[in-house]
Amino acid sequence: MSEANSYRDLVCWQNAIDLVLLVYEITDKYPPNERFGLASHTRRSAVSVPSNIAEGTRHKKTGYISRLVIALGEHAELETQLIIADRLGYIRQNDKERMEGLSASVGQLTHGLLRSLERGSH
Repeated sequence: MSEANSYRDLVCWQNAIDLVLLVYEITDKYPPNERFGLASHTRRSAVSVPSNIAEGTRHKKTGYISRLVIALGEHAELETQLIIADRLGYIRQNDKERMEGLSASVGQLTHGLLRSLERGSH
């Protein structure tokens, strides 16, 4: 496995950026009355995931781990908000499938990076 020179090299960060773009695409289709409600909260949670992954790389190991834990918390919050939106009927089936696949990837890769740091491999 090659070593990452920048947070931009991390596949979890790259996928998280793709997830942000997808979230913006999906939330653009929410009803207008959700603009400052669920859509806004969902977008903030989505943006927070890659932001915390990137910020973590600028910290020493314990800070990095802390930022990844925060990113995973934001990821869980994002998934919860998307489940709520889906149950409200705001998300199309094809968007839901794309989101679930990409979100699962972000979660798995970020958990993997966290476990790697906790084991001391980085």
